[in-house]
Amino acid sequence: MRATTPRTLSGLALLCATALSLTACGSSGTDAGSAAGSGDAAVSASALQSALAKGGTITVWAWEPTLKQVVSDFEATYPKVHVDLVNAGTGDKQYTALQNAVQAGSGGPDVAQIEYYALGQFALGKSVQDLGKYGAAKLSGSYSTGPWNSVDIGGGVYALPMDSGPMALFYNKKVFDKYHLTVPTTWAQYLDDARRLHAADPNAYITNDTGDAGFTTSLIWQAGGHPYKVDGTKVSVDFTDAGSNAFTGTWQQLVSGKLLAPINSWSDQWYKALGDGSIATLATGAWMPANLVSGVPGGSGDWRVAPLPQWQAGQNASAENGGSSLAVMKASTHQDLAYAFAQFAAAGAGVQDRIKGGAFPATTADLNSPAFLNTAFPYFGGQQANQVFAQSAKNVVKGWQYLPYQVYANSIFNDTVGKAYVSSTTLAEGLKNWQDASLNYGTQQGFTTGK
Repeated sequence: MRATTPRTLSGLALLCATALSLTACGSSGTDAGSAAGSGDAAVSASALQSALAKGGTITVWAWEPTLKQVVSDFEATYPKVHVDLVNAGTGDKQYTALQNAVQAGSGGPDVAQIEYYALGQFALGKSVQDLGKYGAAKLSGSYSTGPWNSVDIGGGVYALPMDSGPMALFYNKKVFDKYHLTVPTTWAQYLDDARRLHAADPNAYITNDTGDAGFTTSLIWQAGGHPYKVDGTKVSVDFTDAGSNAFTGTWQQLVSGKLLAPINSWSDQWYKALGDGSIATLATGAWMPANLVSGVPGGSGDWRVAPLPQWQAGQNASAENGGSSLAVMKASTHQDLAYAFAQFAAAGAGVQDRIKGGAFPATTADLNSPAFLNTAFPYFGGQQANQVFAQSAKNVVKGWQYLPYQVYANSIFNDTVGKAYVSSTTLAEGLKNWQDASLNYGTQQGFTTGK
């Protein structure tokens, strides 16, 4: 249940991304805007303007469709700069291509779209530029907590947040009304609703879940869990903390009770079930509305948005699910232009282009804008859904970390935790197996690992 779901890396060892030499991998060809690390000389605003006036061509790898308009407006604003926007694949497909380019020292982009969970591996391998020389750290107050924490790694700023995925509960009001269900404010009530709904109609389910790494970690995050702890090359993984136990305590009952639709997200069957009411809710990121509008047009007017149910009554905790950043590649020979584009798209005029295209922003100014907050969604019966999403962004639990090799860890989720959905393995056992496999991989890559 996220914008892009990683599958496998086809045995890719993440060579450069997890290199513990902490030296740059690939080409280090430079121009006036390229440098080696956070100790680089500062690049002034006037230097950026000079680079833009001189012009040149940069390549941006991204799958996000709203960037097409951003590119058009950027080129209109800076006519001597040409942006070659390339879709090199979504999520893990692009990361594999990106890693291959880094290792080869050529063929890569100047700017790359990188999801938050994946950014750490590229930052550790120093294949993306620390943007501190551009004063990017000063932008910290411009973004909501979750996205900024994801790009601020070890004191460096390795990308600019492009969008955000604060979670909410999307629910089918028509179904809830039909079966006299109240919108759950706690996960315990959600479990009760699941039982009542499925008892009333054996073909109806509270939601679908066949095992998804991003969804699982997001709910653990919301529960206050901190299973991943990263300090440089020291890594620990512990899925026995209180947040993880809160998740397994409730979700195991949904799995064991066969209360979850055995339907893969993003499949044709999934869209059909969302439309006919046999899947009644989705707990996912604020990027979901556009997908419902395009994928489930027949559900218009039936669906609404509510805050996530809470693990403890009275709390107001949330988490992120999905979201991407724009990173400047270390090997870029046009880093000034690359940063200027990233800033335009993620902190400048391009943000409005993306909002108009259906993206959910990470910028606090937009999240607090009356125009944004008061937008009525016809799909949700005229509800001002952005108010729910914006509040969720403010309630994201602080301190969450991803592994510096999270792409690999997510790729083995179905071989570990995923078995709990199709066998007698429990979720707790599956998480323990995921924990052990992730630690073993980290040790093999040279990390100092532990629980």
